[in-house]
Amino acid sequence: MNDDYIKLLYNKNIFTNIDLHFGKFINELANEKDPYLFLASALVSNAAGNGDVCLDLEKISGKVILEETEDRKMLACPALDVWVEKLGRTNVVGKPGDYRPLILDDKNRLYLHKYWSYEKTLSDAIKKRAIDDISGPDIKYDRKHFKMLLNKYFPDISGEKTNLQKIAAATTIFKRFCLISGGPGTGKTTAIAKILALLIEVESGKKLKIYLCAPTGKAAAKLSESIRNTKKNINCSDEIKKLIPEDAYTIHRLLKTVSGSSGFYYNADNKLSADIVIVDEASMVDLALLTKFVEALPDKARLVLAGDKDQLASVEAGSVLGDLCNRGNIHGYSCNLYNKLYEETNGSIDIAFPDRESAVAKPVLNDCIVVFNKNYRFSESSSIGRLSMAVNKGEAESAIGILKEKNEDGICWEEIKSQQQLYRLLEEKILEGYCPYLKINDPIAALNSFGRFKILCAVNKGPFGIDSINFLAESVLSKKRFIDTSNQWYRGRPVLIKENSYSLGLYNGDMGLIMPAQDADNNLYAYFHGILEPDRKFKPGILPKHDTAYAMTVHKSQGSEFENVVLILPEKDYPVLTRELIYTGITRTTGKLTILGTAGILKTAISRKTERASGLQDALWD
Repeated sequence: MNDDYIKLLYNKNIFTNIDLHFGKFINELANEKDPYLFLASALVSNAAGNGDVCLDLEKISGKVILEETEDRKMLACPALDVWVEKLGRTNVVGKPGDYRPLILDDKNRLYLHKYWSYEKTLSDAIKKRAIDDISGPDIKYDRKHFKMLLNKYFPDISGEKTNLQKIAAATTIFKRFCLISGGPGTGKTTAIAKILALLIEVESGKKLKIYLCAPTGKAAAKLSESIRNTKKNINCSDEIKKLIPEDAYTIHRLLKTVSGSSGFYYNADNKLSADIVIVDEASMVDLALLTKFVEALPDKARLVLAGDKDQLASVEAGSVLGDLCNRGNIHGYSCNLYNKLYEETNGSIDIAFPDRESAVAKPVLNDCIVVFNKNYRFSESSSIGRLSMAVNKGEAESAIGILKEKNEDGICWEEIKSQQQLYRLLEEKILEGYCPYLKINDPIAALNSFGRFKILCAVNKGPFGIDSINFLAESVLSKKRFIDTSNQWYRGRPVLIKENSYSLGLYNGDMGLIMPAQDADNNLYAYFHGILEPDRKFKPGILPKHDTAYAMTVHKSQGSEFENVVLILPEKDYPVLTRELIYTGITRTTGKLTILGTAGILKTAISRKTERASGLQDALWD
């Protein structure tokens, strides 16, 4: 690959500098000047940067990278058989299990070695946990008593044959791995709190080490609050309630980061002492982090992952929760599980099979996954409930139809034809949504009020992106004299943390508010809700990297809920616009939703499904 082509590939934004340097490095390491090796190396680096775990050579073979012009030849990926043969002859590409920079598997997926290793380690660990059955000598209980406890915490619901929360509870009792998936409002946190109460009662006499965690500080704070509120209403003694933990950690904090390293204090060689570990918002956890997390858990510990498989995937490489759930495929439970649950619960559980005879041969991972499908927040007849289901199924026309109905239950659609129209509509929304908190003097009360309304954008840049919308919000509020932007740290400025600061206990995604302290000095501080400690304040100058946050991206909103959401679609199509992004934006609301955009862009987004190249789903389910 000559320098002219390399320069052109960079100038046309086909590859980043990192991709091109990696391509050169691999060629030098192989002591070759092979354009196909260079292209494969740069492409696999680029794929990882875009969230893919590997590069699917079959899908990309023959693809034109640069069109032919008068002064240059066309640059294209080679035919698959030629490419695979050439890569197989180099000393830098190995087969699974080899220690080489690049790994090519038998399905023509090319990996950076570390991602192949993560995928292999995680799939092996999950399958081992899925197979591992806890019942027997490890757990002793009276079956009649267990049935009584199960029915106490998870009473059957009239009209519903299969009590999915009860199945999730029994699965957690009998398995070392359970995955609970479901959208917002389907009762995941309620089920988790009850499952913990059940486990504590079943294993009476044992002091269980239970940890609650989530990928971000914001999600951990929400989990902590949800468990605290939920356990008040559980039908159990105060002694049991006291044993259900309320404090939630970020995954990084639980494992303890090692300064200057991507590793953790707790790891494969130094296990975390734990009996039960709950991970909420698991869709946000990337392949590398979940692998390191699972490695750090003792074999005996129960692991429960909870999240929404239909939400956006993690920012970093992988779509782990979707792969674990075998997303896109329908599967039931095995006859073995049915017989097990029927026997161990003394006939308390029945499971509905589409075809019980064919269930015998189903993969063992089936029996560890429970998908909650009943929404307790939005009924199937509500506009938001129907809209989220239509988006999730990729039914663009149905979604548009729902939005165009005269809805009286919290949903509003505005067809935006220009930037000027958008800004006029937003001015009213900004004043309506943000004036209330700016009239409050108490910092924490103001922070709570601010968190009820949020503008969500799909993109960062452009007239419909968060940079422009944040500037608009400041202009509108400043013009009405609710804020004074002459000072960088003005009263009422919302800030969104963009990087982790372990020394301060502030994490990527944490939302704070600049407010004067209610004391004699009246100095300005940045106030944040706490996770393991009370609400906190910091001098603004010491905050880690952050942004003003009247508006935030849908990606950054994951793990949050707001009473009133305005979702802005961009004026043109972007690759980031997918049904998962629209679904995630819609499901951030607990009450009112306004969508601003064009029907064409919305249809395109709903019709586009996120696909990340990975071998994890095959490794777990084949």
